[in-house]
Amino acid sequence: MVILMGKQGMTTMTKSAVDDTHLLKKAGEYLPPDKVALVARAYEFAAKAHESQKRDSGEPFITHPLAVAMLLAELQLDANSLAAALLHDVPEDVGLPLAKIEADFSPEIAKLVDGTTKFAKLTRASESSASEAHLQNLRKMLVAMAEDLRVVFIKLADRLHNLRTLEFLPPNRQQAIAQETMEIYAPLAHRLGIWEFKWQLEDLAFRYLEPEKYRRLARMLADRRARRETFITQVIEFLKGEFAKNGLEAEISGRPKHLYSIHQKMERYQAQGKYFDDIHDLLALRVLVASVADCYTAVGIIHSLWHPIPGEFDDYIANPKPNGYQSLHTSVMYQGTTPLEVQVRTREMHNFSEYGIAAHWRYKEGGGKDAHFEEKLGWLRQLVEWHREMSLAEDFLESVKTDILIDQVFVFTPRGEIKDLPKGATPLDFAYRIHTELGHRCIGAKVNGRLVPLTSQLNNGDVVDIIRSKTDRGPSRDWLSTNLGYAKTSHAREKIRQWFKKQQREENIERGRSILERELRRLGIKLNERQALAKMFNYDNLDDFLMTLGYGGISTRQIAQKLMTEQAAPEAPPTATPTKAPASPVMVLGSSDLLTHLAQCCHPVPGDKIIGYVTRSRGVTVHREDCYNVINEEERERLVPVEWARGDALYPMRIQVDAWDRVGLVRDITTIVAEEKVNITAMSLNNHDDGTISTVLTLETKGLPQLARLMAKIEGARGVISITRLGEETGKSK
Repeated sequence: MVILMGKQGMTTMTKSAVDDTHLLKKAGEYLPPDKVALVARAYEFAAKAHESQKRDSGEPFITHPLAVAMLLAELQLDANSLAAALLHDVPEDVGLPLAKIEADFSPEIAKLVDGTTKFAKLTRASESSASEAHLQNLRKMLVAMAEDLRVVFIKLADRLHNLRTLEFLPPNRQQAIAQETMEIYAPLAHRLGIWEFKWQLEDLAFRYLEPEKYRRLARMLADRRARRETFITQVIEFLKGEFAKNGLEAEISGRPKHLYSIHQKMERYQAQGKYFDDIHDLLALRVLVASVADCYTAVGIIHSLWHPIPGEFDDYIANPKPNGYQSLHTSVMYQGTTPLEVQVRTREMHNFSEYGIAAHWRYKEGGGKDAHFEEKLGWLRQLVEWHREMSLAEDFLESVKTDILIDQVFVFTPRGEIKDLPKGATPLDFAYRIHTELGHRCIGAKVNGRLVPLTSQLNNGDVVDIIRSKTDRGPSRDWLSTNLGYAKTSHAREKIRQWFKKQQREENIERGRSILERELRRLGIKLNERQALAKMFNYDNLDDFLMTLGYGGISTRQIAQKLMTEQAAPEAPPTATPTKAPASPVMVLGSSDLLTHLAQCCHPVPGDKIIGYVTRSRGVTVHREDCYNVINEEERERLVPVEWARGDALYPMRIQVDAWDRVGLVRDITTIVAEEKVNITAMSLNNHDDGTISTVLTLETKGLPQLARLMAKIEGARGVISITRLGEETGKSK
């Protein structure tokens, strides 16, 4: 039994099989008999195909596609969508070709199934890694969604049901699926306005990503539930009477806040020194009325009864959210003592707030689509454009995450045309969104008639005018630096990289060599065989690898990630029985039960090549392979092979930040470290006569990728000259 804190009637969801008669009954409420018959035929086909298969929970496999179809029936999607939902696992898990589905049903249903089906599994010997195959599958789904939105409705329902039964998977798979849900699927549901899916996806993913915080927050809410429900009931009865006196008909109900949303708000409040009791919308009402005029009348009555809290009124009717959401939000002090949030909307607005674009997505035989509705989905067409431009699945997915799946701002061209950009976008991002050549020639910008830096963040309603060079000067390499903040969108950075890619090959090779040497030196890695690193990125030619690094096609973050991945232990095959996570972060001769400790002379972390030294009384000491003490060890027979074990252990490492001394320097550095959720266990400062200062930090990190990301951010702080990882110390210390 999975318990979720949320909408009444949806709080308890069993994992038992969904009876197909329930699906057909639900479909029959809004579909004609011939369409219901199509759904029934699809069920019979899928049930026969999956007849001998079981889920990890032990249930018949058919329970999953049946549950997915039932979720879509709740959205009242068309018969072809329900049929595709029932058939969506047949090609991948049964092996029946799409041609069979097309012959037995229709090309449209086969296309929907194809859009939701993963690519064939790739072997380790293939050119693409398992990770690349996964990225390609996400890319395929997103592009198919741009061509037919019903694909993403099926995928969202598929992911939601998988999350409800996630407990039957091993912990590492739970974490990976929950993280992907937070990064891709929940933001997609939000962008499409499907609140009913969004809150469930977030709460279920939150449960597996941060189980302790989830349980603690659930207990806090449960302890206050009875008092909260009594209070809400009293307020509803009182407000109904006041509305009746004014001749206003309204449907009033309590509006529970879902757990992840409360968690996010608590995190923001804690940063401001506030507490759980300061969250205004824990106690909330939803008021549904007949018309827009009634919405404003209702708010007027509420404000006449209770004092509104300053700054807590939002008019999303006059200014809808980017996903189309409309409502009036206000927070008041009930009887001067208790903060209370009220949402007021029409019933039509409420239907859209729950089901978003799905509420308007009704396919009719031979019917067309609403032109205004199609205009709202312009961001989907952007997916197709990026798909054509970007060869790497990782680049494509990064563009989707940063440019589409986060909050948007709407800005204007000087001619009054509206352009939507991700929140935090700059005038340079705007220039590249208008036209690539305009971005390349950009030398400045005016926002609302005033000159602003190209790193300025744009806000809703800004009028942006790009100042361009008359000569073909090309972009600056500084624009590719994420720390300097010129280009925030992946789309703009990709255009800039493409420009540099076309420049002289030798220049890019030399720049790539310089970047690689600097990054390896900064991370404290001595990698003698550069060709081996190039092969990790599937480059047979070292110069080709360096050229790609030089024009920005490969980032330093990817290098750190690749080095760590190559050093990590291989994953067990999917069919293997999951084993308990090792207690030690290091495996010695394949075993994690031996006593090990990390050497203090070189501070190895995941991503470093390591070797063990058998001591006389302290087990095995783990050193980096290039450690001074290992290189100069005379008793070579005491050195044993070791490798990193999988796990979430934290590793101490020391870094040195050299910077110009100034007020607030240490504060800025520690703030960056805290934002990365890295703990500082020790710090020392050393002032120099030339006005510089060296700060040595001992950090607890998860490995090289996190360290590389953190060091890049610190390097971008004002006044920082250099940052290096400290390793070997003098003396023999085993």
